[in-house]
Amino acid sequence: MPPYAGIATFLNAPHRRRPEGGRPAAAVLGLPFDLGTTNRPGSRFGPGAIRAASRTLTGDDHPDLALSPEERLDLYDAGDAVPITADLAGSLEAIRATAAEQIGAGARLLGLGGDHTVTLPLLEATAARHGPLALMQFDAHVDSWAGTPTARIYHGSWLRHAIERGLVDPRTTVQVGLHSPVDRATAAWTRDQGVTGLSAESVHLDGVERTVERIRAVLGDRPAYLTFDIDGIDPGLAPGVACPEAGGLFPWQALAMLRRLGDIAWVGADVVETCPPYDQSDVTAVLAATVGWTWLCLLAARTPPA
Repeated sequence: MPPYAGIATFLNAPHRRRPEGGRPAAAVLGLPFDLGTTNRPGSRFGPGAIRAASRTLTGDDHPDLALSPEERLDLYDAGDAVPITADLAGSLEAIRATAAEQIGAGARLLGLGGDHTVTLPLLEATAARHGPLALMQFDAHVDSWAGTPTARIYHGSWLRHAIERGLVDPRTTVQVGLHSPVDRATAAWTRDQGVTGLSAESVHLDGVERTVERIRAVLGDRPAYLTFDIDGIDPGLAPGVACPEAGGLFPWQALAMLRRLGDIAWVGADVVETCPPYDQSDVTAVLAATVGWTWLCLLAARTPPA
């Protein structure tokens, strides 16, 4: 099937709500939510754009791993977690419940955002099954701001809440690609929790291999979650994001790092902050789809052939 025909699911995977058994299951869940954004709205349209872009990745194998996710995984597209209009708390609970349903059925979950607030309920659902998680965060921002008394949970505070609730272990949390302004108090709080921060500049200067060594040393061998905020990439190369920050990573660097981390005990992932109204020629959506596809390929590579 050509990539412009038929109903778009992620990687043309079958649309269903449950695993079918036999092979390890991987579910894709759309998260059309942007009530937590502080700048440009529109990432609620991200899941649709990512699904459409992903269809160019079907029919061939990963060039380095020499496989496709559907070869070894029971891969399916579970549709969307349905948000509640103008209800932030209710929407996040709907995301948590839908994610928990998929995880409870035995699937490892790939979430397609949506603004970065959605990572908090995904972590709640994942940690409920696996315990406190190691976390790898590609991002321009630390996302550990305190918020305000009337707006405590938003896309800039999800990590603080995840740490305070014990969903992630900050000592096994690594942030890669940081390059945004951040107030001194928030930066100090994040460091004091034990979070490891690697700036975009350090990745450029140290190179992929050295950065991967540092990431692996932080994550260790405990169950790990990947959250990939597309604004960690320089906006000249990924313009379709809510909060662009100059001076980010190159796409090839992020993909090269991810590909070298197939030995990590991944139990869940998300790709967030794709904002189609500000995209150019779908380049941001294509990158988001490629990140998700690469992560699924890593899962497949660790699964023995049937």
